[in-house]
Amino acid sequence: MSLQPSATLAPTGSTPLRDERDIVQARAIVRTLSVGLKFSLVEQTKMITAASELARNTVVYGRGGEMRWLVIDDVGRRGLRLDFEDKGPGIPDVEQALVDGWTTGSGLGMGLSGSKRLVNEFAIRTNVGEGTCVSITRWK
Repeated sequence: MSLQPSATLAPTGSTPLRDERDIVQARAIVRTLSVGLKFSLVEQTKMITAASELARNTVVYGRGGEMRWLVIDDVGRRGLRLDFEDKGPGIPDVEQALVDGWTTGSGLGMGLSGSKRLVNEFAIRTNVGEGTCVSITRWK
């Protein structure tokens, strides 16, 4: 699926996250959805950045998974919810994983904590040996 800037997407859907191409595709999907929701350029950038970090975590640490999206129409406001889910090793210490600079890999350790700062709502569900699901939401 290659998205054009004028493309429209269903208000709900999913895309696999297996490799770098899928991460690029996830960013394009989030950009299209954010533009469609009339997010400001700053709001778009924050959501795309958070999605990119979480998609990369899903591929690198979760050994692949998927991104699901949902355009939310709530009383008087609209938003975008993204779920990044994998069946990887899980996160043994979520509190530590949310500390800036902490990483189990070679990155800067800003993926989870940085993503949390960029969105309005952030939730993480993880079980060691079963996988992780990170949900983020940005409201217009």
